[in-house]
Amino acid sequence: MIIASLENSSRIEPLHPSFKKVFDYLRSTDFTTLEEGKFPIDERIVLSIATIMGKERCEAPLETHHKYIDIQMPINTTETYGWKPLSELTALSVPYDIDKDITFFDDCPSVFVPVDPGNFIIFFPEDAHAPGIGNVPIKKIVVKIKL
Repeated sequence: MIIASLENSSRIEPLHPSFKKVFDYLRSTDFTTLEEGKFPIDERIVLSIATIMGKERCEAPLETHHKYIDIQMPINTTETYGWKPLSELTALSVPYDIDKDITFFDDCPSVFVPVDPGNFIIFFPEDAHAPGIGNVPIKKIVVKIKL
């Protein structure tokens, strides 16, 4: 897991070949004016914009992905994320769905991290994460980078 500000994303770009393209796109786009939906950036990268109703900590399940890196960034308000290493998960609740590339767990997160607009969080396949924690509607960006 990595948390950083968009203005400092250039320090993270060397970590993956697709990161520079993603962060250039995020820095050059006004997401407050875009409609919700999916926006392919290239054959390996898809950006989604959605508004979700924030959940309480106990209502947000941990999820993992095998095939994708997630970059998530709130647009309108602070979003809190739960996190726990995949290696420590023990309570499988929904087995891996190969088509949706997602598994759910009932474990409790080890850490809760608030992320403000202008900042982002990156989850790798080894990072179980519980997104969408908050008590207001959260407009957010999720970028999926295929491994």
